Formats: sequence, structure tokens, C-alpha cells
Amino acid sequence: MGLLEQCEQVFGTADLYRVLGVRREASDGEVRRGYHKVSLQVHPDRVGEDDKEGATRRFQILGKVYSVLSDQEQRAVYDEQGTVDEDSDVLSQDRDWETYWRLLFKKISLEDIQAFEKTYKGSEEELADIKQAYLDFKGDMGQIMESVLCVQYTDEPRIRNLIQQAIDAGEVPSYKAFVKESKQKMNARKRRAQEEAKEAEMSRKELGLDDEDNLKALIQVNSAAVCEGLLPLPFLYVLVLIPTAILEYMCTVFFFLLRPNSYIIFTFLKCIIQWFLIYSSSCTTISTNSRTFHHPKKNLFTH
Repeated sequence: MGLLEQCEQVFGTADLYRVLGVRREASDGEVRRGYHKVSLQVHPDRVGEDDKEGATRRFQILGKVYSVLSDQEQRAVYDEQGTVDEDSDVLSQDRDWETYWRLLFKKISLEDIQAFEKTYKGSEEELADIKQAYLDFKGDMGQIMESVLCVQYTDEPRIRNLIQQAIDAGEVPSYKAFVKESKQKMNARKRRAQEEAKEAEMSRKELGLDDEDNLKALIQVNSAAVCEGLLPLPFLYVLVLIPTAILEYMCTVFFFLLRPNSYIIFTFLKCIIQWFLIYSSSCTTISTNSRTFHHPKKNLFTH
């Protein structure tokens, strides 16, 4: 399958410029920025293991698109003939597209994606992309929601409202697929999106991207502290309870066999010993926790 067919299958269009979200007359810098923007959305690092394969394929195709449009000769051929030379060195070589991306841009992080989403959502750029997707897919909301960047199913009412405003203003035509969409189709899309969100949440937990996993890591560090020679908390409780039980037994025996005064004495001694054991346990526990919380952070938050 050629590059144009792959783009049609994955991105819903065979137009390389539309894949990057840029104009045909875009400068080299605009093409580069378009590639960077879309790559933030499809980068394999932003998805769970279940979606990793699909994201990797999209990312690889995106890299090929940029390779064509960033090469002056390849771009000229595509502009003139609307075709891509599949046998060219740009596409035929077995390139590591992840490494290629790293050479062009800094290492992506979750903060990068979140920062991009904050600036993109509600911007003129997003509005232009929504209108273009509406035109490309003739009002099909399912395809629009899949193609617009940084969109979740909870954004659909907002996206619909923006499109309706554009229709009312005469900026885009009124497509039947949009204005006459059935409730059944809308609900089916919502259910599918909710299922995908649940799967993504499960993947994040498996990858250690939630607070619960940090707690697990903390427990593991506590276990490591125990292995270093620190007394575990359950053992400390036993250390207190066993002597206390023995003292209770002794007090009871002396109460019946000797005289009441001896019970008072042993009760007093028991309280002193209990206080001492509990105090010792607390100090040891605090010491354990202190050593734990000063453990290198890399063991607490490694994802």
C-alpha cells in the first residue's frame, strides 16, 4: 500500500498537506510546525499499551508525509503530479521514525502534550481545524471527532456548537449528515468513546500513570527498608502485645494467690512497661518512616 493510500486509511484524506493541517503554499517552517503539532497528538508515548501499535503506525506514516514535503524535489513532484515516488530514498529506506523525530524536536513529555492542549483548545487554530474537518467529512461527526486534535467525547457538545455557529454565519454549508444525525448514532458513538476511555484508564494504571501506583511504589520502598534491618510494624505490635498478655496473666495469678496489694503493684508496673514498649515502637516506626520518605525519589515515581 502506497503512502497516499495509507494516509487515506489512517487520516481520512490522501492530501499530504491536510494530514499536516497546513496550506499547499505553506513555507518550510509552517510544514515543520504542522508536523510537530500533529505528531503531539499521534505520538506513541501518549497512549496506553493497547493503542501503541496503532499510534506507532500513524506516527510512522506522519513521518513519511513530512519527509516528502520537507524534501524540495519530492514536494515539487507531488505538487505537480499529485503522486509520491515510493522508490525514492526518502521513503524506501528503513528509517527509525522515532529517532528521526527526536532529531527534529526535543523529547516529548506529558507536560508538552498538556501545554499544547491548553493553548490549542478554544483557539482560532482549533476552530479552523474543526471547520476543515466538517468540510472534509461532509458533516460526519464520527469522523470529525476522530480527526480534530485533542478532542474527547465530552467535547462533542462544544464542537457541535462551533459548527452550528459556522453554519448559521454562512461560513460552511449545512450537511444533512450533521443536521439530521440520529440519536441512535450519537449514543453509539458516546458508548464507544466511553469504552475507549475506560480501556485507556486501565492502560494508564498498568503503566503506572496514576496516584495509586505511587502508593504501591511507596509500599515497595517500605518493604525495602524492612530488608535493610528495620523492624516491620506488625512485629512491633506483637512486641507490645505479648509482654502485656504475660503481665496480665501474672497480675491475675498474684491477685488470687497473694493479696490485693500485689495486684496494684503489678498493674502499675504493667502500665510503665506498656508505655515504654509503645514509646519504643513509635520511635522505631518514626525512624522507619523517616528513612523511607528520604529514599531516592526515583524509586517512588518511576514510570
